[in-house]
Amino acid sequence: MSSAENCQKQRSGASARTTPHRVLHIVENLDRGAVENWLVRTFVESRQQFPSLEWTFYCTLGRPGKLDTIVREHGGRIIYAPVGIARTVKFLRHLRNTLRMGNYDILHCHHDFMSGLYLLAAWGLPIKKRLVHIHNTDEALPTPSVFKRRLALEPLRQCCLHLADGIVGISGHVLQQFMRGRQRGPSRDQLLYYGVDPKPFRKCKPQRDALRGELGLPSDATVLLFVGRMTPLKNPTFVVEMLASILPHVPSAYAVFVGSGDLSDLVELEAQSLGVKERIRMLGWRDDTAELMANSDLFVFPRLEHPKEGLGLVVVEAQAAGLPMLLSPGIPEDAVVVPELFNTLPLSLGPGKWAEKATGILSQERIKQTRALERVAGSRFSMTRSVHDLMQLYNFSDVPDPIRSEMVA
Repeated sequence: MSSAENCQKQRSGASARTTPHRVLHIVENLDRGAVENWLVRTFVESRQQFPSLEWTFYCTLGRPGKLDTIVREHGGRIIYAPVGIARTVKFLRHLRNTLRMGNYDILHCHHDFMSGLYLLAAWGLPIKKRLVHIHNTDEALPTPSVFKRRLALEPLRQCCLHLADGIVGISGHVLQQFMRGRQRGPSRDQLLYYGVDPKPFRKCKPQRDALRGELGLPSDATVLLFVGRMTPLKNPTFVVEMLASILPHVPSAYAVFVGSGDLSDLVELEAQSLGVKERIRMLGWRDDTAELMANSDLFVFPRLEHPKEGLGLVVVEAQAAGLPMLLSPGIPEDAVVVPELFNTLPLSLGPGKWAEKATGILSQERIKQTRALERVAGSRFSMTRSVHDLMQLYNFSDVPDPIRSEMVA
């Protein structure tokens, strides 16, 4: 048998296997969301080890995102939905046609309850594995109507539970809440923790003066950092109230907000009313979060306690930066990697008590950033482990590398 014939035989054997080769991820769009950022990082990380797995991202918002270029540079495909999900029938028709024409082996849905609709669109198609990935506990749907949301939530959840081949949670709390008492199947319903890319944190350098100069702060400024969407659930206005309370104890305190959302203007109005407008900085979304964390003094995250955060990836990242944290109990225990950095306080105690707690934390000696980073990098949030666990979900660990097969032939 010639080398060419042998190579062709190996390719044919691999393609005849039941192990999947093509996956369609359904996301909003490849932009600022924690889900999409983790997913794209995982995609890039997996390309060298699993080059024969083809990734396609179906963006339901139908518009480009800042991560599109990275995906295309690494060989991924992007499909934009031509109509919004509000035009449900046309949306699902296009999605079904996309699934049928693409011959996908895996459908990986990332929209919690809404994934039930995507599973209905895939009904009867020869897809080997259908996964529903639960990233949040908010039980939100894209409708302003409370009545419609209550009416649709349970049927959509049942679609997910009965039509999916696997339910994947980003934390034990998320998975338990979505299952609502239904017994977990050990091979069907699993945890998959986000992988944190350690490279940006390893590159961080102590640049306190430079950061404060960039932000127009005094060189001795004590920076309280908030990172997240400016929404009621994330509770950013509480940080402003805490700032006003801490100033008599820590006169050098300033609050820096990274993120945007509906409450951005309210944060500024609250700061104005409390007389601390000059003490806050609104940065919007940034790409240098690791540097900001490494050169701040305290990470403040007063997330509402009910419902809890799905995981809190920024909390894990703050630990990778060695940044002490003051958090509400709205963060699940899964996110704890470096307990020395973890401090929680109920929101019911109010911003005054939070200011007292923060003052005490700021007076303590910090652990070394390199030590904290290595603990995160070696934890369940390791990027290598995250990629491995995802490939295990795809049953992809035994698929031969076609490039290596070609070299052997």
